[in-house]
Amino acid sequence: MSDNERSTNEKLVHAYNIMMERVKHAIEEAGEEARPKVSELVARAQKKAIELGELSGEEAIKIGDYLKRDLDAAADYLAGPDAQELVDWLKFDIELIEDRLLEMFLSVADQTKVELLALEERAAHADEYHTGEITGPGTLVCTACNEQLHFHQTGHIPPCPKCHATAYKRSQSA
Repeated sequence: MSDNERSTNEKLVHAYNIMMERVKHAIEEAGEEARPKVSELVARAQKKAIELGELSGEEAIKIGDYLKRDLDAAADYLAGPDAQELVDWLKFDIELIEDRLLEMFLSVADQTKVELLALEERAAHADEYHTGEITGPGTLVCTACNEQLHFHQTGHIPPCPKCHATAYKRSQSA
């Protein structure tokens, strides 16, 4: 990987975390009475990233899509009939996650759950993850060979280390 590619990758991972922080902050400011939809908050975070020159329009859309996908997956799990603790969904010890990132993710995921229960709209491929995309903490399972990839922090999704496939699903089992 070239230095330029590495720099771009680090920029996008950092942008994902910043966008998550902005969405969390907007949810906290909105309060119970004026809570806007999470998708609107992500759009605001995208716009701010563009205005501040942190990302291009295309990059902001891509990062926003990744963020919404991960929040949808978390909310879907939390709303499901077999929902257990978020630790099961993440599939590793909470101590491995930076406290600040976990707090942000839980705060935003809970708001996403409320929105998803009210709207009940998810894209048919919302639970698909692909090589080159960015994801938050959790475990992804290769759709070709069932190899598990554990993400302890935000990162780029690599090809499967076992079979080199590029498609994943979020693990839903304990």
